[in-house]
Amino acid sequence: MSKFKGKTAIISGGAEGIGLSVAKALGEQGMNIVLTDIDQKNLEIASKGLEESGVPVLAERLDVADEKQWQHVAKKASERFRKVHMVVNNAGVGGDSVSVDNQEKKGWQWTLDVNLMGVVYGAKTIVPLIKSHGEGGWIVNVASMAGMGGFLHGGAYNATKAAVVALSESWAEELTSQNINVSVLCPAFVKTRIYDSERNRPKEYKSEISGSESINSFRRKTKKMIDNGIEVSIVGKRVVEALNNGELYIFTHPNYRSEIQKRFKAIDDAFKDSEKSIALKESPDK
Repeated sequence: MSKFKGKTAIISGGAEGIGLSVAKALGEQGMNIVLTDIDQKNLEIASKGLEESGVPVLAERLDVADEKQWQHVAKKASERFRKVHMVVNNAGVGGDSVSVDNQEKKGWQWTLDVNLMGVVYGAKTIVPLIKSHGEGGWIVNVASMAGMGGFLHGGAYNATKAAVVALSESWAEELTSQNINVSVLCPAFVKTRIYDSERNRPKEYKSEISGSESINSFRRKTKKMIDNGIEVSIVGKRVVEALNNGELYIFTHPNYRSEIQKRFKAIDDAFKDSEKSIALKESPDK
């Protein structure tokens, strides 16, 4: 019998893409699903599809950048399913992709509030529920391959995804004694609509460059790469597999290993350089 059967998962950004793929995969394992998303229409469609496949579902609209809305979701989840065992912090946006000298505060703030603070609020709100029943559970944070090595003109996105990786490593160490397992999903290109995050961008985050031709051109190029990515259904199955194996880092694109190894080698070489440092010779803790 699946160790997930009868347990409850809260999933942000679950109306489509990776979030819905994970919801379907966990539902197949017998989990209750609390499906959340900022897009009410798509949320209703997704939750209906899950219900028709026999998955117990609670659908709640959620803007992950609003901590009070997280608290509302937690309350509703507890009322419906009593115990909560997992949070999947999946909701994310692509942000503005621009050069360093063309960045704007509103674009950065949007990306920070959703990609980073949305994860912080999700864990802050749901972890106490997981702790309360003493049965242990899971946190799954969705980062990106960009969290392992950034791409050109992706400043805000790269920064937030790297932060999610670091948070996951910290929380994994903090929560292991309480039988709460933490994993961070780092996919490369998957067939989702991350390139079209603008559709859900609140007006308070609109910037002067958000609709510019340079931004739109980048989105078109990104869409082409994403359209050649892996099928999103694979990701949910991979997450279940990784959770069963207790994996901290969940990778979906093993072909990126050589690129990441280049970064690790550069870091290792930098340590070798520090060992030769004349300035550090007198340091007692070098």
